[in-house]
Amino acid sequence: MKLLSIASAIALSFAFAAAPVMAHDDGKKGHKHEEQERPDHYKGKPSENLVQALNNLREYNKLLNAELQGELTPQKMAEIHQLTYTLERALERIDHEVDEMKEVLEEVHLGSERMELDKVKKNGAKYLDSSNKLVEAGRAYK
Repeated sequence: MKLLSIASAIALSFAFAAAPVMAHDDGKKGHKHEEQERPDHYKGKPSENLVQALNNLREYNKLLNAELQGELTPQKMAEIHQLTYTLERALERIDHEVDEMKEVLEEVHLGSERMELDKVKKNGAKYLDSSNKLVEAGRAYK
């Protein structure tokens, strides 16, 4: 049994060594790993806008679900480790986009109190454009 554990550890180390290594430094504070010294890691697929982030989330959730089926082998653990970087980037982008939506909606709210018609129309359209992307993504998941 001890031999099997050693073999699994060796296989896992080879799985990580065989894959390309990239730094994961997006410059953002508050990342759950920021306090730990980390070796170079994968960057994951970029999520440069909300639609790309939602597509990456959908695609990589399916990949994660597939990897979680059956026994978790060292190879599967290596695959899961890699794909979480794309998921983290997607969630960071979605979080950023939702924060912006909240700010724009607040401008709609304040503008409606002050009867700032043009401001409400402009910011309302901007808010709806972004938030409807989330709504559509949710419908696609049904």
